[in-house]
Amino acid sequence: MASGKILVAQGGGPTAVINQSLVGVALEARRFGEVQRIYGARHGVRGIVNEDFVDLTQETSHNLELVANTPSSALGSTRDKPDMRYCQEIFKVLQAHQIEHFFYIGGNDSSDTVRIVSLEAQKAGYPLRSIHIPKTIDNDLVGNDHTPGFPSAARFVAQAFAGANLDNAALPGVYVGVVMGRHAGFLTAASALGKKFPDDGPHLIYLPERTFVLENFLADVKATYARFKRCVVAVSEGIHDASGAPIASLLAQDLEIDAHGNVQLSGNGALADLLCAEIKSRLGIKRVRGDTFGYLQRSFIGCVSDVDQREAREVGEKAVQFAMWGTQDGSVAIKRTGFYSVDYELLPLEAVAGKTRVMEDEFISASGTDVTDAFRMYLRPLLGSGMPDAFRLRHHPVAKVLNPGR
Repeated sequence: MASGKILVAQGGGPTAVINQSLVGVALEARRFGEVQRIYGARHGVRGIVNEDFVDLTQETSHNLELVANTPSSALGSTRDKPDMRYCQEIFKVLQAHQIEHFFYIGGNDSSDTVRIVSLEAQKAGYPLRSIHIPKTIDNDLVGNDHTPGFPSAARFVAQAFAGANLDNAALPGVYVGVVMGRHAGFLTAASALGKKFPDDGPHLIYLPERTFVLENFLADVKATYARFKRCVVAVSEGIHDASGAPIASLLAQDLEIDAHGNVQLSGNGALADLLCAEIKSRLGIKRVRGDTFGYLQRSFIGCVSDVDQREAREVGEKAVQFAMWGTQDGSVAIKRTGFYSVDYELLPLEAVAGKTRVMEDEFISASGTDVTDAFRMYLRPLLGSGMPDAFRLRHHPVAKVLNPGR
């Protein structure tokens, strides 16, 4: 007998709009008479195996809307990366609670979890519809024009570098900003959208899609500083040498290893400090400053793209529609149509799961230290309305009296 129960969970890094997808699922599901209960799992897949559920059916629509406009993961999240045995435990819990529809909002690892759970249900002959809902600020899900969470994070990065550039122009020196992105440089590349005038920073952008050579980096900084008397640099945390080794691990003596066995790149200022130290010691530039954006760019409450909000809501709504009206499990994907509009497709889980998209070559300049106009055209509509602007004094000079020759 049909139970009418659905379960939704959030996994991976929080974003500014992930709750829009959650609320999109909850409110859209209420439109279907066969849905009797809408459960949410606290802290992602860990909450599922622990049977740590909350009943979202009892939430008022008004409160859900307030939560939708609040950044970060309202249900809590997890960095657990389920293997086959873990996914089998997930499936046992879904069976025990008679869950008929499973929605998981997340990135690459989350899509793979949905894929494995879907296969377990098929092997058991259990009628479970499993849908992956895209989310990642890294913008690295294949099959998607872009992913919810990325536009708002990109908006933050663009605005942050616009501000850093103004600061650097007032007090010239070298500024290095390190942005999230282990394998894909989309978020770091977004720094280019903070530029307005030809001499604005970031003057140099370093992405994980290109090999990082320290000597070339120092030469670039030296040349830029000589030209502009200052230099603003955007660097992805995932920059690496020709062997693929992270630059942070080559320059630092002690670095943490995360739960997945990777060098811990986020949450510390090691790379920025190390690059600044190289610039000071090797180039002799005195005023060198560095920042690591870290977790600020993920869920910054004052910097959210309205385009991102709308699309994050819609992927949640479309997930429910695909589940209720369709016959296939899959991953919801955003497809761009026209100059800027989007449509949604349901891709096979195996087409998305465990794969990583990186920046296309057409988005990266021939020098490897900037982006192209094609990337600017790609990103600008995603940043949303109301982007702040910066202006300059025209500096009409007044003739000197005491030292006219200087």
